[in-house]
Amino acid sequence: QVQVVESGGGLVQAGGSLRLSCVASGSIVSINVMDWYRQAPGKQRELVAVISSGGSTNYAESVKGRFAISRSNSKNTVYLQMNSLKPEDTAIYYCHAHILRVAGFRYEDYWGQGTQVTVSS
Repeated sequence: QVQVVESGGGLVQAGGSLRLSCVASGSIVSINVMDWYRQAPGKQRELVAVISSGGSTNYAESVKGRFAISRSNSKNTVYLQMNSLKPEDTAIYYCHAHILRVAGFRYEDYWGQGTQVTVSS
């Protein structure tokens, strides 16, 4: 059994900061890519930031220079530091991880339940 759980969402004023965390737990052998997606009301889910097991990162153009993704491989945790938040960053943020579990034969996709981020103007 593998679980992915996010935390750290909330309500913040424009220009403020939030830090999201996501922990993967359970019978895990290895985690490849970990990333953050978001989905605003009436919009499709979009990729926000991605980090490889080696630490390589990539960001959506809309968040470059404001958001930073990092991870702790020893803790199976990924973080998203969000600075200079804008009302258009309001969305449910989802953590995704590509995980090889014990007794598994391939890496599989696991998603968290999502955490709400609301940025007021």
